[in-house]
Amino acid sequence: MTPSNLRKSLLCISLAAALCQPVFAQGTETFTASDIRIDGLQRISAGTVFTYLPLEKGDQVNSAKTSEAIRALYKTGFFSDIRLERQGDILVVHVVERPSINTLKLEGNKEIKTEDLMKGLKGIGLSEGEIYNPLNLDRVTQELIRQYNNKGKYSVAITPVVKEIDRNRVDITITVSEGKGAKLRDINIVGNTTYPDELIREGWESNTSNWMSWYKKDDQYSREKLSGDLEKLSDYYLDRGYVDFNVESTQVDISPDKKDMFLTANVSEGRVYKVSAVKVSGDTIVPKEDVEKLVLVKPGNTFSRQLLTASNDRITAMLGNIGYAFAEVNPIPEVSRDNQEISVDFAVNP
Repeated sequence: MTPSNLRKSLLCISLAAALCQPVFAQGTETFTASDIRIDGLQRISAGTVFTYLPLEKGDQVNSAKTSEAIRALYKTGFFSDIRLERQGDILVVHVVERPSINTLKLEGNKEIKTEDLMKGLKGIGLSEGEIYNPLNLDRVTQELIRQYNNKGKYSVAITPVVKEIDRNRVDITITVSEGKGAKLRDINIVGNTTYPDELIREGWESNTSNWMSWYKKDDQYSREKLSGDLEKLSDYYLDRGYVDFNVESTQVDISPDKKDMFLTANVSEGRVYKVSAVKVSGDTIVPKEDVEKLVLVKPGNTFSRQLLTASNDRITAMLGNIGYAFAEVNPIPEVSRDNQEISVDFAVNP
């Protein structure tokens, strides 16, 4: 190695060593802070910083405590840079505040209303007047993608643009390119042996593409619509005595081009239950016989949750008509799985 190259190497080593020195400008030994000064504040008050700072005037200061202080201040989310420095026996905390959000705009969203999206953004910590944290913007981007995916928009693109302006502020514009919704190409129900698919799917909001889909939009996948349809499926079986009916699992697959969706629901029908007995209990106000006449569920009939609910509503309405506006009727079923029977007690509380 030539003398010139040797000098260059030593210079690089010295510079690297200098850059790796601890945060104190005058040594790393422990000292007692006679005072603590905060430099770099613009909007945030010194009192707010001292609230989070785990150091006070008169404390012993060392590298462990300064590391703890830096972590505590970063955790507030107020600052993008924090540096501690010793000046004599004074501890100086240098901070760089994160900018505040001046304006927040959404563009291109049609499927989801702006006011609904703004509420969600505010809940994550992204709204006008708040401190801007890039991590929150990343969370917002992922949350928006999730919401659009729930509505079948799997080709959605979210583009946030942050523009720095004066007085340490930023303007944020989030542009949404919704793309086209994925179409339901196949709905497959597995495990239904009693009723065919076309019968138990009557009234569903979700459907495969058909000649009316351009108007009804029923072939566009939506997690909310699917949840409602599976609830209708459960109601269909419960109204026909299948008390143990259950949707065991659902699987939604998407094609590689994100244009087609394939839904599979695995169900367990169970057995049909009969009504073994029906009674009315509690303070009925009117003669119990009059209340029993309102009950549509009859012994010997196939159990129906629809008739159970209708009976409940009839009794409640009758009590309301005679002045008991807050009457409660609680149908209490007792299931005998061995005999495939259900007894029901309508407990009345006026």
